[in-house]
Amino acid sequence: MANLDFIYNRKSVRQFKDTKIPKEDIVELLNAATYAPSPKHQQNWHFVVLQNKDIINEMADIVTKSHEKIGQLAKDEKDFKRHMSVINYYTCFKDAPVVVLVYSCEYKMIEYKILKQNNAPQEVIDVLVSPQSAAQGIGAAVENFLLAATEMGYGTCYMTGPTHAKAEIEKLIGFEKEGYELMSMISLGVAQDNTPAQPPRKPLEDVVTFID
Repeated sequence: MANLDFIYNRKSVRQFKDTKIPKEDIVELLNAATYAPSPKHQQNWHFVVLQNKDIINEMADIVTKSHEKIGQLAKDEKDFKRHMSVINYYTCFKDAPVVVLVYSCEYKMIEYKILKQNNAPQEVIDVLVSPQSAAQGIGAAVENFLLAATEMGYGTCYMTGPTHAKAEIEKLIGFEKEGYELMSMISLGVAQDNTPAQPPRKPLEDVVTFID
């Protein structure tokens, strides 16, 4: 049986040592990410690597302010507290020596063009785009990155929550690539000792159906 420890040992790490990550290791992880499958092999990803602690900290401040602003819109105290209770999960990247911002461009579908040109009903169009193929391609690339990092002895955390401040983040880092937008981010570093254990998974029988 194959050794899949690099899968089973992966967990979200939010506490990092102040250890510099060699550029060649970062490049190796990014290369692994680009070997992920992508719909129609469009490879619709782009990665921005941040190592400047001042920028990372400012980005955390931006996310905090955006999170608080959303929280103020809550209609009751329960929703407000629930929203604010996760803020540390949205900003934990500030403790990482490396943050990778993951961008995506639109997934181009010839089926979409054909159906639109023939005035297909909106419900047909909705079914076509519902798999969110662009996001699925990005997710596959991120997973390759996370698993490779585990194999190389690093800790990571995959986050989409901070993207509610994507406009401000993109302005801060000054990155522009036509047709691309921020989808997620990955914090990367050497994990602190005794970080929280991986949470339990649902029983396989709850999430799997065999059809013979």
